Amino acid sequence: MGAPSVVVLDYGSGNLRSAQRALERVGADVTVTDDFDAALEADGLVVPGVGAYAACMSGIRGVRGDVIVDRRLAGGRPVLGICVGMQVLFERGVEHGVETDGLGEWPGVVEELAAPVLPHMGWNTVRPPEDSVLFAGIGGERFYFVHSYGVTRWALGAEDPNRRPPAVTWTHHGQDFVSAVENGPLCATQFHPEKSGDAGATLLENWVRMV
Repeated sequence: MGAPSVVVLDYGSGNLRSAQRALERVGADVTVTDDFDAALEADGLVVPGVGAYAACMSGIRGVRGDVIVDRRLAGGRPVLGICVGMQVLFERGVEHGVETDGLGEWPGVVEELAAPVLPHMGWNTVRPPEDSVLFAGIGGERFYFVHSYGVTRWALGAEDPNRRPPAVTWTHHGQDFVSAVENGPLCATQFHPEKSGDAGATLLENWVRMV
């Protein structure tokens, strides 16, 4: 059995190569591309994101990333969002008074954090639930964040009592915000695991195992 194939979706955002290298180090066969079929057919898809919410959504739609994510999830195929790549999975984002529709995979609004210092930049702890798979083997570690916006209210419950409810991880900076989600084939982190040292590498390794 070969290494799982992972596509890092190239839609004009940054941090593509650092994500590629981090995933390769934990055993994935990684391609950085905007190719529709390759992104659809890979074992795992990573949606990165740096910068403004509206610009990221424009880039994603430009390579039909919205269709790719939707089709992959409909088929139960793993997707991992990172930073703004996590934020766009929610219903919408509000930046500088501008509202932008997101991918709508989860209910919720991405808004500016009520914090004394923004951006929230540097290392911070996280509070994962006990049943987290992403954070298996990781205890009390810090992860690297760079953002000013986030989701502060989680609105999705366990719609089907026979299915595992979403596992939501929280972090505090001025206020609590969602810093990671595990929801079936769809996972996401507000922090950058590819810049988070050994803890980030363990998290990516856990995700690659899920793929």
